[in-house]
Amino acid sequence: MIPALDLSLLPPLAQGVLAEGADDKRRLVAARGLLPGLKPADIVTVLTALTQGRPGEVATTARATIAKLPPALLEGAVGAELQPAAIDALARAHGARDEVLSRLLRMPAVALDTVEWVAEHGSEPATELVATNEERALAHPRLIELLYLNVNTRMSTADRLVELAVRHGIELKGLAAWKEIARGVQGELIAEPTPVPLPEDELFRETHALALQIQSDEDDADAYVEDDEGEERLEDRCVPIFKRLLQMNVSQKIRMAILGTREERMMLIREHNRLIAGAAATSPKMTEPEAVLISRNRGVDSEVLRVIGRTPEWLKSYMVKKNLVENPKTPQTVPQTLIVHLREADLKNLLKSKNVSAAIALAAKRQLERRKQ
Repeated sequence: MIPALDLSLLPPLAQGVLAEGADDKRRLVAARGLLPGLKPADIVTVLTALTQGRPGEVATTARATIAKLPPALLEGAVGAELQPAAIDALARAHGARDEVLSRLLRMPAVALDTVEWVAEHGSEPATELVATNEERALAHPRLIELLYLNVNTRMSTADRLVELAVRHGIELKGLAAWKEIARGVQGELIAEPTPVPLPEDELFRETHALALQIQSDEDDADAYVEDDEGEERLEDRCVPIFKRLLQMNVSQKIRMAILGTREERMMLIREHNRLIAGAAATSPKMTEPEAVLISRNRGVDSEVLRVIGRTPEWLKSYMVKKNLVENPKTPQTVPQTLIVHLREADLKNLLKSKNVSAAIALAAKRQLERRKQ
């Protein structure tokens, strides 16, 4: 939590603008940054306080003013001592300006909430700055989680932070695929911090950028299509991405499976390496249409289907439940619990199907008999 502003530190003129019962017109003038005689740091503090007031024109104007501070005023503010709330206001308003963030993050008064926001939303240079403070990262593992999930964070930096957590016995519970991530760095050569991105960083960034360009707008688009004989073939548009994925090590593939586009995820979920496929199955970016596609695919690992079958969010979908029951690769314990949810017509189809086991067909028969009773 960011400490409240201490308005008693402000000069009398500023306190008068912020005092209870102060004239709204006067506040609005102040919200435009028209505060002659005040130092830059005090002006930013007043503007921050005005954004925290009741919603309305004053607060909206103050936020807009913070975002468009004149260069001289902004320079003066970041060169002075600021209160945590004022630092946070500037960081969020000028998050795209690395030189500003760099100075704000080095301020002793910067709040953890502000650092977490930068870790989650910051650019590559900003995330590098947050990642250099390993002592703070160990004290607040949430920072490692946010940096890992920020696609702007260098791949080598993400690996280094994961290795740091593993070495200190820290479990990052905010990462659903933590076990896969932690095992993915085992045996890998962890690079030391460098001023410029490494080749592995460029490979990760360029692959994802290319995937963003070729991704489909269709919700249920797969990276593969079936030919006339029912065999899967990689979509032509996905071939360049696939070739780049082949160049990645396990750790890179795991992170791409978690953060990548639908096309990248649908390629990686077919990996024979369970660490990679499992990470794709637990990606926070996965959507229901993807879960539907995966649940009916007979080429994915059975462990992936198990993950889908124990995820409450995906089991809200009737098609996911139906696909899991009908898919012969689904571990037997999963469909046994889902059969009770199937419609009568689908239960009858199971009795005729040659793709399901005798146990599933028997369970479907018993379910039909129960409903008749």
